[in-house]
Amino acid sequence: MRILIVGGSGFLGRELARQCSVAGHEVAATYLTRSGETAGVEWVPLDVRRREDVEVLIGAFRPDVVINAAYRQADWTTTAIGAANVALGVSRVGGRLVHVSSDAIFSGAAIRYDETCLPDPVSPYGAAKAAAETAVSAIVPAAVIARTSLIIGDGDSPHEVLVHALAAGRSSGVLFTDDVRCPVHVADLAAALLELAASEYRGVRHVAGADAVSRYELGLLIARRDGLDADQLPSGRRADTRLPGPLDVRLDCAMTQRRLRTTLRGARQFLGGGQFPGDGLPLTDGQW
Repeated sequence: MRILIVGGSGFLGRELARQCSVAGHEVAATYLTRSGETAGVEWVPLDVRRREDVEVLIGAFRPDVVINAAYRQADWTTTAIGAANVALGVSRVGGRLVHVSSDAIFSGAAIRYDETCLPDPVSPYGAAKAAAETAVSAIVPAAVIARTSLIIGDGDSPHEVLVHALAAGRSSGVLFTDDVRCPVHVADLAAALLELAASEYRGVRHVAGADAVSRYELGLLIARRDGLDADQLPSGRRADTRLPGPLDVRLDCAMTQRRLRTTLRGARQFLGGGQFPGDGLPLTDGQW
């Protein structure tokens, strides 16, 4: 297949590019400021905020599949309008569109959310992601909208880097005990997205990990895996801050998982931590 990865230089985009290259697909991946280094991938500069540039690229490459993983948390234009621009480009040329969305579209009031739940964002980033979903579904009704959660890797994700910095005293801040998500391994997520791209499925799909854990518990799991001193990890409550966004959001992926060959592992499995007290609830001090 000819696959275009929009936002290919990001953490998820790089893994998508790697898996596509290994599978022998013809791959182009876009970047804004710095290209990736994956062999066998054509790296193309692109600003998704420029609709004409998006349409020219998609029209020239004529991909069978476009996976849009581009976003910037503080930039409505990139996250929302950029997604609409990509969808418009696909609608002109045809082919599959897989749009990567986020659990940030939910307020956390319901805690557990399946694919039928409507967005109710409480942060600017969540609102931008919700707007992107609306645009994509209206412009390309056959698109897959894949909602995911906190993305973790083998040491190189932003959250893992933060945990290492906190454990070493190189960074200030805390890991929240009341901020709960369903972390997913980047390799599992990329494989699931590519599987969805090759399928006939359409509409909203939840693609996150099987475990609900707090950011603090996730930090403890990372510390255990990497041999860090977990006692050095500072904890706190997000509810005590003024940071916008939901506290506890758990994506129910059961419907999508039944349709996938790819197993969406939970953080306790892919980080090798086993079972923790509380069965996914935030840990309190002293439970480690």
